[in-house]
Amino acid sequence: MYESYWQLRHKPFENCADPRFYFPGQSHQAALLKLRYAIENRREGALLAGASGLGKTLIVTMLRSILDDRFGPFVSLSFPQMPVESMMAYLAVRLAGGADAPGAARLDQSVRRIETFLAENAQRGSHAVVVVDEAQLIEDHRTREAIRLLTGFETAGRTGLTLLLSGQPTLLAALERTPQLEERLAVKCLLRPFTQEETAAYVGHRLREAGAERPIFEPSAMSSLRELTGGVPRRINRLCDLALLIGYAEGQKTLGADQLEAIGQELAAVVPE
Repeated sequence: MYESYWQLRHKPFENCADPRFYFPGQSHQAALLKLRYAIENRREGALLAGASGLGKTLIVTMLRSILDDRFGPFVSLSFPQMPVESMMAYLAVRLAGGADAPGAARLDQSVRRIETFLAENAQRGSHAVVVVDEAQLIEDHRTREAIRLLTGFETAGRTGLTLLLSGQPTLLAALERTPQLEERLAVKCLLRPFTQEETAAYVGHRLREAGAERPIFEPSAMSSLRELTGGVPRRINRLCDLALLIGYAEGQKTLGADQLEAIGQELAAVVPE
């Protein structure tokens, strides 16, 4: 709607895991480097933790894009709360391929299928990656044990896959109660909000990638933006997207701190029932 007004090729602040819009903030770049190290060196596991909206999904997307063909298949488990039999059957199909079983496969069948595939995959020189998203939601002991079991499949003394646990910071405390799994994690990465300088650089990066050729946000707006959003990328995207829309509707030439603060107050307002 507002793209032509601001002379943009497309919207700059969509909340999607698009590698074009990846901004190398300090903690994000450090996490990407450590996770890549863990996978390329075929470690058993790694952890990525961060509050909602900090960009964990984008980090995983970037990680997948920079790994070469030796590191695959790359499987994501987005609903880790499913029963353990269903979870292992799902992973067996996503790793080894083939059709879903007509009924829930027995746990031992799924385990054998995964083990056989990982051995064959390793013989081909490949290394699988399994990402468990929202891993802090896993409360069932059997599920945690099954996930730990995945890191134990070895061929010629080397593990067949790297397990990447991604979730909220509460995942760190949960792992303290599961030392057998925690000790298999070669690296642990914690994402942090952007600083004020990173917030300004992030906004500029997004706008340039969207085709902006002139300043849109005034320099004074960046300190307000950091304060209003806490440096959380998802909140930055929401506020900036709405600011561009309202600025277009009001015929603004640039967007300053006053406009952002007014919009931020509207977003934070409690609407009475």
